[in-house]
Amino acid sequence: MHSADSHDLIRVQGAREHNLKDVSVELPKRRLTVFTGVSGSGKSSLVFGTIAAESQRMINETYSAFVQGFMPTLARPDVDVLEGLTTAIIVDQERMGANARSTVGTATDANAMLRILFSRLGQPHVGSPQAFSFNVASVSGAGAVTFEKGGQTTKERRSFSVTGGMCPRCEGMGQVNDIDLAQLYDDAKSLAEGALTIPGYKADGWNVRLYSESGFLDPDKPIRDYTKRELNDFLYKEPTKVKFSNINMTYEGLIPRVQKSFLSKDREAMQPHIRAFVDRAVTFTTCPDCGGTRLSEAARSSKIDGVSIADACAMQISDLAAWVRGLDEPSVGPLLASLREILDSFVEIGLGYLSLDRPTGTLSGGESQRTKMIRHLGSSLTDITYVFDEPTIGLHPHDIQRMNELLIRLRDKGNTVLVVEHKPEAIAIADHVVDLGPGAGAAGGEVVYEGTIDGLRASGTRTGRHLDDRASVKQSVREATGALEVRGADEHNLRAVDVDIPLGVLVVLTGVAGSGKSSLVHGSVAGRDGVVTIDQTAIRGSRRSNPATYTGLLEPIRKAFAKANGVKPALFSANSEGACPTCKGAGVIYTDLGVMAGVETVCEECEGRRFQAAVLEYRLGGRDISEVLEMPVEEALAFFAEGEARIPVAHRILERLADVGLGYLSLGQPLTTLSGGERQRLKLATQMGEPGDVYVLDEPTTGLHLADVEQLLGLLDRLVDGGKSVIVIEHHQAVMAHADWIIDLGPGAGHDGGTVVFEGTPADLVAARSTVTGEHLAAYVGA
Repeated sequence: MHSADSHDLIRVQGAREHNLKDVSVELPKRRLTVFTGVSGSGKSSLVFGTIAAESQRMINETYSAFVQGFMPTLARPDVDVLEGLTTAIIVDQERMGANARSTVGTATDANAMLRILFSRLGQPHVGSPQAFSFNVASVSGAGAVTFEKGGQTTKERRSFSVTGGMCPRCEGMGQVNDIDLAQLYDDAKSLAEGALTIPGYKADGWNVRLYSESGFLDPDKPIRDYTKRELNDFLYKEPTKVKFSNINMTYEGLIPRVQKSFLSKDREAMQPHIRAFVDRAVTFTTCPDCGGTRLSEAARSSKIDGVSIADACAMQISDLAAWVRGLDEPSVGPLLASLREILDSFVEIGLGYLSLDRPTGTLSGGESQRTKMIRHLGSSLTDITYVFDEPTIGLHPHDIQRMNELLIRLRDKGNTVLVVEHKPEAIAIADHVVDLGPGAGAAGGEVVYEGTIDGLRASGTRTGRHLDDRASVKQSVREATGALEVRGADEHNLRAVDVDIPLGVLVVLTGVAGSGKSSLVHGSVAGRDGVVTIDQTAIRGSRRSNPATYTGLLEPIRKAFAKANGVKPALFSANSEGACPTCKGAGVIYTDLGVMAGVETVCEECEGRRFQAAVLEYRLGGRDISEVLEMPVEEALAFFAEGEARIPVAHRILERLADVGLGYLSLGQPLTTLSGGERQRLKLATQMGEPGDVYVLDEPTTGLHLADVEQLLGLLDRLVDGGKSVIVIEHHQAVMAHADWIIDLGPGAGHDGGTVVFEGTPADLVAARSTVTGEHLAAYVGA
């Protein structure tokens, strides 16, 4: 055997990233290895944080320092030995950027190719590919240019023009926003009587005094009696310097002030009462000039065989692929071939129901991940390591088979495929399995099994024991107490759907990916009074955010510490007065080394505790604030339940965290170290505390181990038994079997879906087997 052929293993020795405890594994190359284990056991730390991170870091080091300056700087993972690595391509769960200008087409190069196609073949010819881009505005200008040449200063007149495809009315957004004035003020009242109803605009506050004492308006006159001039000054006046109470201020009309202070901020980051105000006051309507296509009239007028670029982007991708196949133009042959390949990849991966103009922010986690896979499917590269993070997320059992075939195809081309996965159907295709555990967080981080699937079943590990779990269909179901009526729902691909969603029971909405489940819920159910929607949007968190700050748990704890010790609550925040002055409350000191990975060292003054020494002398129930933040949720639950440290508000929040299976998380663990599944459940625990009668959950089993699904079902049961109505969008058969009522959408995806194909109990669905879901559920429960 040639010595070059002996490197057939990826060897990892002594991995200690996050919670890994000196993990050593040997992974076969050119095989499909699946990593299993409960959420938080260390799978992502081993696969992404160690193997993939080191491969990427070493590739980045091959570029010049100049190029590296534009790339993310990666530190070497905490591992003793890594051998046999190959180039890693990471396809993770991170949502694609929700930038308002980003669409499926712009994110996958399909739009770039279409723009070139229309600039070459479109009639009438309107310009270069930029003329078809809704992100490029048309600009022109002229003027004198001064430059030095041969020691002399020369002036020349220059002019330029750029023809872009951006709609001038909506600036390429497809929507125009309108502010409902009735939500900003009560026109029957005067400013002095508190006419303004905007959050933060109190009658005696600076915001209102600016208007009432500016000299432009009569504070005692009802707004409906203002003259045209006064109303214009009140709502639209340009920024103007004014002086009152000997203070210089800038006066500005109410509308631009509201736009700057509320509309320019990220909606997700707003406080709930401000978000509610923005949702009430601002209406988004389709741009009347471009009809929501984002494109200028010129870009829409240029056509190929009667189809404009706006029509092409609005088509379902499977239809667009057929249209492109029908074009026979040798002059752009290579371009058409590449475009066909991309569009066919969409269809093959099960995303043929999308359209290129679909904003990326509206894609689910599974759709985002599969969209990222598009560029790798037709690749002729071999001996690559492909790393996938739960590729079956958001996939119906019917679609998981297709995903499995894709993973096997990548492997059979001579690549190493590493997959982090929970679904038994996806684990079943593995050549090699690595099971981490035995628990999560500090109780995990060890390899509890390594070998074949059959060996895993016999191993007695938590994954092995639950691998063949099958739920049975609920025989007796709860009776509905009412119904939520949906009439004529036509969002996206829904076809005037009329459905009554029962209340007071556990309802599961199911159907293949793209059948219209999210459209039905987000378009017709979410936003109603008393409905709390817990969707899949990612938690944004910095190194300073932790479960205690995110859930609002820290607030009552700080107040209790302050009350017990007779000091200010601000002392017990590592982001405020109590912070260690050396590390500013971060617990570590970061040194930026430019193009090289930054160095992180534990702060010597506070020894990583994040607080000043004086603050740590104050105690509650015998513990200081840093010891409380180091407690796992389960320990904190007992600590805040009784005695001096009894805080009922904190105890309720901790109970919810334990309910969703996060009992092992420490209260002060940075959010940046949590896995995708842990973040999803942290969000679930937080939003379950919001007042509401109907809870809508979007795939709550994402990132959940087989053993934890049972705990989630117990939580859903407790919600329903407590008088709540629960609607779950879900693909997991165990959740379907546990439902009181199932609404199945389909029969296919995109324009092949959008209708209700079944309504009834799980037992009826299994008995009828009239839909794809029914067949898979019947097979799952062994009926």
